[in-house]
Amino acid sequence: MSSMMLAVAVLAVLLVLGILSETFEVMLLPRRVPRRVRMVRIFFRLTWWVWSSLGVLRPPGPRRQSYLAAYGPLSMVLLILIWAMGLILGFGLLQWTLHTGLDPHPNLPSLLYTSGLTFFTVGFGDIAPQTPLAKLIIVAEAGTGFGFIAVVIGYLPVLYQLYARREIHVMQLEARAGSPPCALTLVCRHAQGDATDELEALLRSWEAWCSELLVSHLSYPMLSYYRSQRDNQSWLAGLAAIMDACAVIMVGLRDLRQFEARMTFAMARITVLEMSRVFETTPAINVDRLPRTDYAQLAACLAEAGLAWNDPEDAERQLASLRGTYEPFLEVLAQYLLLPLPGWLPDEGQLDNGQHGATSVEPRGRSGRLANAD
Repeated sequence: MSSMMLAVAVLAVLLVLGILSETFEVMLLPRRVPRRVRMVRIFFRLTWWVWSSLGVLRPPGPRRQSYLAAYGPLSMVLLILIWAMGLILGFGLLQWTLHTGLDPHPNLPSLLYTSGLTFFTVGFGDIAPQTPLAKLIIVAEAGTGFGFIAVVIGYLPVLYQLYARREIHVMQLEARAGSPPCALTLVCRHAQGDATDELEALLRSWEAWCSELLVSHLSYPMLSYYRSQRDNQSWLAGLAAIMDACAVIMVGLRDLRQFEARMTFAMARITVLEMSRVFETTPAINVDRLPRTDYAQLAACLAEAGLAWNDPEDAERQLASLRGTYEPFLEVLAQYLLLPLPGWLPDEGQLDNGQHGATSVEPRGRSGRLANAD
């Protein structure tokens, strides 16, 4: 074997092993991979940069959201195709370097064709390997192709099960926190309905949700690109609304216990920090989602719902201190994923998704007075 053929054979082996390693890490390894140089990381960074850059050129609205929502599933299909083509190319190059052991002597396109048939376990037998090493490569490729297809078939249902588990909580938050979700709406609706115990139960379920999201999205970061069913909902918006609500409760509201809010806030903050590390984002600076004028409205809405600060004079400072521990991370994730964050106050005249078309329901406003809160 000439030196050129030897170099091609080494590159082909490295290509096959590299793709198999990436496939194992993405589909089977249930933890984050600390290695920075990864083909999958480069693939998602590059393709998302191109896709999102084209997306922001579209005017805001349903068309842009539909376009961005297609990236998650399409990127997975493209990634699987790239893996399959890479394996076919690698095994084809290996056979090409051993062309003297094949009968008849084929060219590279013919060997790539045969490699594809072998990988997908079709095997027409157009080219018959003659040497033991060539036969071993054919058997290895057939087994690799069969295993690859089996892993992909088993992987996709798991991915969509994790997506569904994430979205169930996001959709259930609508009736409690509005559309898009808002911390003020969430707290006031429970207070007006005399349902503070139910609010604690909700925060407890979101504490578990945060831990599940952290496990699933660290193992399968591509899930972050999968968007919710509705344009005004997202996993990031739901997480932001829950953290905002926890921050309000932690500042101190009369008749509201703080323990569960602290536990949920701690778990949610860990989730935000870890997701920021996954995408290697730098916390945003000068983030202020709640200016002083909006804070005054927030306090007035809470008072109207029968809630009052334990320490009104220091409440604004305490709330700002808590917000500074998570809002910069939320903001940079929102910018990277193009997922808008909800405001601290509900949008003026905004109806919940379930209220559209209902003539007997009044829209909720920024005053915090919520329709059918009872």
